[in-house]
Amino acid sequence: MSFAEVVDDLVALMEEDPEENYQIVVGTDSHAGLGEMDFVSAIIIHRVGKGGRYFWRRVREPKVHTLRQKIYKEALLSFELAKALMEALEERTLLDYNLEIHVDVGERGPTRELIDEVVGMILGSGFAVKTKPDAYAASTVADKHT
Repeated sequence: MSFAEVVDDLVALMEEDPEENYQIVVGTDSHAGLGEMDFVSAIIIHRVGKGGRYFWRRVREPKVHTLRQKIYKEALLSFELAKALMEALEERTLLDYNLEIHVDVGERGPTRELIDEVVGMILGSGFAVKTKPDAYAASTVADKHT
C-alpha cells in the first residue's frame, strides 16, 4: 500500500466509529544483513478496547557500525513517519486520536545508556514516547518483520 492508502485506511477506520478512543503508534526496529540494514517501521491504530490494525514498511540502507547510529536511525525513521502521518491526518480528519512513538531502547541491556538522549529528542519534537518494555510498536510489531 502507498502512504496515502494507509492514511485512507486509518481515516476510514476512525470514521466507522468516531466516538471511540484511538491510539496511533509508530515504531521502528532493524536487523543487520550482509553490508546493509533492514529498517522496518510500523504504524499501529488501536481502537482502545476493540482491537486494531497495523501497517509496516521496510527500508534497506547501508549498514551502520555502532549501536548509537542504529538506535538514532530507528528513532529518526519513526519520527519522520509520525510527523508525515500527523500532517496527513490533520488534512483529512478532525477526529481525535493520540499519537506516540515507540523507541527500541530500555533500562536493561546496552541501549540503557541512550534512553535519555533518544527520549529527549522525541519529546523535544512534540511527540509522546515510550521505551521498552512498553514500546510494542518497535520491539514486537516492527521486530516481527525484520
